[in-house]
Amino acid sequence: MSDRPTPPAWRLPEGVNAALWHYAHAPRLADEEDDYFAGHPLFEADARALDARFTAPAPLVDLGCGTGRHALRFARRGFPVAAVDLSHAMLRKVRDKAQRDGLPMLCIEANLCRLGAFPDGMFSYALSMFSTLGMIRGRAARRVALAEACRLLRPGGRLALHAHNLWLNLRDPQGRAWLAQRLPQIVLDREDAGDRRMTYRGIPNMEVHLYRWRELKRELRDTGFLIDEVLPIDEVHAAPIAAPWLAQSWRAGGWLVFAHRPAASNRANQI
Repeated sequence: MSDRPTPPAWRLPEGVNAALWHYAHAPRLADEEDDYFAGHPLFEADARALDARFTAPAPLVDLGCGTGRHALRFARRGFPVAAVDLSHAMLRKVRDKAQRDGLPMLCIEANLCRLGAFPDGMFSYALSMFSTLGMIRGRAARRVALAEACRLLRPGGRLALHAHNLWLNLRDPQGRAWLAQRLPQIVLDREDAGDRRMTYRGIPNMEVHLYRWRELKRELRDTGFLIDEVLPIDEVHAAPIAAPWLAQSWRAGGWLVFAHRPAASNRANQI
């Protein structure tokens, strides 16, 4: 746990609860991050997907950068990169790595709901990977974060986002029991329907919001994005699922979504 006291609920930043505050202020997690996720299949899959689509160097912002796996890789490819995270300890790791490798890197400690340090249209690319969006507490705050990401992009600028699928819980008994408890909230489309609580790396009561595809698509559209491409991915191997046209909303473990900020308000031809 963090050695910093938890503020009262009314003083916590927007989209942050007590557990997420502890997560962001636990230096231990930053120290363990790279070893903990070494060889994770999703980390390899999302890197391949990003590298294949974000090819021309241009300003990029990594929203929820962690210890900088994407930020540093794009900086090595010549992209001007801004790394943003709520965790001072995570950003310290990013700075140390960037300095060691001689890479320019702008590191900003900020809440993803409040990115006023950046002007409108500053970036050509934005990343929100490894369910960073799902860690933000509350639908309203998640929408604010998406709207901020859209504001930071120039017209035509592209967002890459990863989210977990609510229905992946159908695949194990514990998950099915949790879904049965949540069914009334899911049917009523309650904003907390997909909030699943767990103990994560020693932090109790951590929550991640698990999306339904219809919900995620709506949130992106309502905050100004046009969806370009969706990669439904397997929950175990993080490879694109076979026959994605067949019930991908139920079968996928999650999605890699590529979207852009339109130049105008025309929202035709969305997926």
